[in-house]
Amino acid sequence: MPGSGAPAASGTRQAGAGGESPSAAGSVSIKNDAFTPQLLTVKAGTTVTWTNDDEEPHTVTSDANGPLHSPGLDTGAVYHFTFTAPGTYTYLCTIHPFMHGTVTVTP
Repeated sequence: MPGSGAPAASGTRQAGAGGESPSAAGSVSIKNDAFTPQLLTVKAGTTVTWTNDDEEPHTVTSDANGPLHSPGLDTGAVYHFTFTAPGTYTYLCTIHPFMHGTVTVTP
C-alpha cells in the first residue's frame, strides 16, 4: 500500500486448481514456503497469478487494508488479481506469516 492510502485495485479473485490464466503478464510461484519472485514489478492493468506449487496450503493476503485476500490455496490452486492503480502492494501468507512478497505497480 502506498504511503498516501490504499490505491484502487480490482480483483479477478479466482481460486481453484487448473483453469486458464487471465492475460498473464505477471506470475508468482509459491514453493518451499516462499513467494518467487518475492519482488515483482508490473504495469497498471496487469493481472498477476499466484500458483501454489507447494505441498501445503498458503494464502495471498495484503498487509493492513490492501486488496489481496485469497482463500486458502491447496496444491495446484491459483489466485488472480488485476492491479489497476500504481503503488506498492505488500502481502503475506496468513498461514505462514514469515512468507512475504511485494508487487510494485507502475503507470
